[in-house]
Amino acid sequence: MIEGVKTKKLRVIPDERGQLTEMLRSDDEIFIKFGQCYVTTTYPGVVKAWHYHKIQTDNFIAVKGMFKVALYDSREESPTKGEVNEFFLGDHNPMLLQIPPGIYHGWKCIGEEEGFVVNVSTECYNYSEPDEFRLPFDTDEIPYDWDIKMG
Repeated sequence: MIEGVKTKKLRVIPDERGQLTEMLRSDDEIFIKFGQCYVTTTYPGVVKAWHYHKIQTDNFIAVKGMFKVALYDSREESPTKGEVNEFFLGDHNPMLLQIPPGIYHGWKCIGEEEGFVVNVSTECYNYSEPDEFRLPFDTDEIPYDWDIKMG
């Protein structure tokens, strides 16, 4: 696992009316602070990648659909520099994925319908100076291929 990346298995509480899923609580070990919460959607087969933050920690939860999420550690001082992690989040694997500053990340919607991701970040989005540093999804700087792995 890339240094600083954490996961939390989500607690799903079902009953005859539906379900409640606790995503992130202020008394969780992995809770840092609250900045903002937003939902973003991705169409089937679309890749949203790559970017990292210098300040912000992200807490991703796929609330509808399935996603392949990839992380790349490019931090010079990190003991896991150069490592890639891959996670499958969503309907079939409810979990929170915490991504610390300095980790490139992105995802691909691998379901057949539009997928929904909620992010509870530690910082508010700064419109005048965004804490986002981007590379194209198909960059040669990150050793990762978004294609499906058959076999």
